Formats: sequence, C-alpha cells, structure tokens
Amino acid sequence: MSDAGRPKGTIYDIDKGNHKAKKILAVLSENIKNPKTLSLLDDGCGAGVMTKCFAERFAKVVGIDVDQRAVEHASKYNSLVNIEYRRMDAAHTDFSDQSFDVVVCNHVYEHVSDSVMLMSEIYRLLKPGGVCYFAAGNRFVLIEPHYRLPMLSLLPGWLASLYLRALKKEIFFTVKFSTYWGLKKLVSGYKVVDYTKRIIADPGKYFATEMVRPGSLKQKFILLGSRLAYWLCPTYVWLLIKECEGAEKVSR
Repeated sequence: MSDAGRPKGTIYDIDKGNHKAKKILAVLSENIKNPKTLSLLDDGCGAGVMTKCFAERFAKVVGIDVDQRAVEHASKYNSLVNIEYRRMDAAHTDFSDQSFDVVVCNHVYEHVSDSVMLMSEIYRLLKPGGVCYFAAGNRFVLIEPHYRLPMLSLLPGWLASLYLRALKKEIFFTVKFSTYWGLKKLVSGYKVVDYTKRIIADPGKYFATEMVRPGSLKQKFILLGSRLAYWLCPTYVWLLIKECEGAEKVSR
C-alpha cells in the first residue's frame, strides 16, 4: 500500500507500531518459555501492526478491537496464517475460559467503559500461570497524552469535555485514567512484576532510548523522581501473572 493511500493515524504507523512491539516483546521474552508453542491475545489491536510482530514469535495470535475500519485494515494488510482478527469489545469477549497463555493490554484500560470488567475478563481468558503485559497511563500527568493538552486528565469528565469543546478538539472527553492507587486496586487479583523502573534504568535493553537516553541527566532525574514519588510516574509497565496453585506457569 502506498503512503498516499495509507490511512492516517498512529495505529496505522508501521515504524511506530514495530517499535512499540519490540518494547513489549523485550519484557515478555524475559518471562515467557517457548513462545512458539503459546497463544497470545492482543487487546485493542488497532490496525494490527504490533499484532503481526507478535505473530512472528507466538504460535497463535488473536487481535481484537472495537474499530471496524481498523480491524478490516489489519485483516487485509497485517495478516499471517497464525493471526485471527475480530471486531470485539475487550471487556466483553466470547472466547472460552482459559483460552490464552499471554494477553497484551497496552494502553487500553482508559478507553473501555468498565476497566474493572476488562481486567476481570483478561483474568478469565488467561490460562493458569498465564501473563498479561499491562501498560497504563497515570491520571496525574501535566500533559494529557491523547490531546496533548495541559491538566486535561486531572479534570472531572464534564469539565474536561467543556475544555475540549472550547478548543474545538472534541465534543466529549471519554478517556478514563486512574491514579497509581486506582491502578493497583484494578490489578489486585494478579501477581504484579513491575517493569517501570527497570525500563527507566536500562532503556537500551527495553528499546526506550527515544524516551530516556542512557546516562543522561534526564534519566537520573526520572529515576530519582520514580523513587521519591512513584505515584507520579506518567506511565506504568507491569507484567501481571495469573497465579494458580499447582499450575505450571508460563512465566519463570
């Protein structure tokens, strides 16, 4: 597909999608045994750029999204023999219990109507010992990441919507961020392996050098800030493990 005919938007950006997939796979590769024998669900797969990268490592991959246009694009341009794309709400799927070894939930929770139901559904779908890559934005950020507006995510929903209307950006603000404490409660049913500080400390290993340059003053400042006020980190990266007594774990 030529650049002229390619749909616009981050979810269609191949370079960005491939880079994000590398970050996710770097975390998963430290915790997954024999991915070529495992199944993976990509929640909020968008146009399937990252899904295709996952399918090159895993035996079976399913990508789901509520955006019909994106799913159709994924099926047409980012398909492999071991990928299935479906239009589906990540919080209300029709998959059987314990269908997947791995779930990727990358900045999805803030876009669903019920994040508690989302995490409950992921737990239901994971096999015993399965893992979920969970990346989540913090409500406490100076610049809201979707609209790039200051203080937007800190406002009540109705006031944030007025803010967007005043700037003719959108009619409603539908993004629902949680605080650090809200996120901890949201994932309380899982064992949490925190990768946030690991990524800041070694951005090269986790393909995050575009955000934090190793050895820079910025890296030192962010590391210090994460130790003193972890609740203010703009993004958290956690590996969630579904622990079941007596089950063989996918993770080490």
